[in-house]
Amino acid sequence: MGNLSLTQFLTLDGVYQAPGGPDEDRSGGFEHGGWSVPYGDEDFGRFIDEVFQRPAAFLLGRRTYEIFAGFWPKQTDPADPVASKLNALPKYVASTTLTSADWSGTTVLGGDPVQEVAALKDRTDGEVQMHGSGGLARTLLAHDLIDTLHLLVFPVVLGTGRRLFTDGTRPTAFRHTEARTTGSGIAIHTYDLAGRPEYGSYA
Repeated sequence: MGNLSLTQFLTLDGVYQAPGGPDEDRSGGFEHGGWSVPYGDEDFGRFIDEVFQRPAAFLLGRRTYEIFAGFWPKQTDPADPVASKLNALPKYVASTTLTSADWSGTTVLGGDPVQEVAALKDRTDGEVQMHGSGGLARTLLAHDLIDTLHLLVFPVVLGTGRRLFTDGTRPTAFRHTEARTTGSGIAIHTYDLAGRPEYGSYA
């Protein structure tokens, strides 16, 4: 049975929308695209390289898939740890609107995403990695299907944009397993799914 991990870039106020460029995702009139780019130092690059050493497969939402598919197939340096894994390993896109995918090695999961992803985890030996794909991540979090969160929290507040944890998110407890901070101030925290929250009182 596979382990599903999510690597997500977030602002201090929880926004994940369009970290990588001004035109990545302007939906909702979002004008702050590219907010993560100024913080991309060597420490950040080292962490990303480590993450990409581990996957057996990738799971992406449609929007993130289209962003990735427009960029990574053109990166052909075999020494690039991110490109080599993304281009070589199986990729799964959860989408009811995408009918075909022309990036080599891609399968479209067109059914119910909860059932499709549970089945994907069952048949995958190793780590299935999600990157971005916040809408899909919210759906899977609501069904306890994400086992590990790598949250990269950038020292910036935007006040608008799509958020990973919105009102109505299922109450969930996690176990904090790793932390580091990059030279540019990105706080990288890793959490493993623990179950439901427990409650107490200071009174």
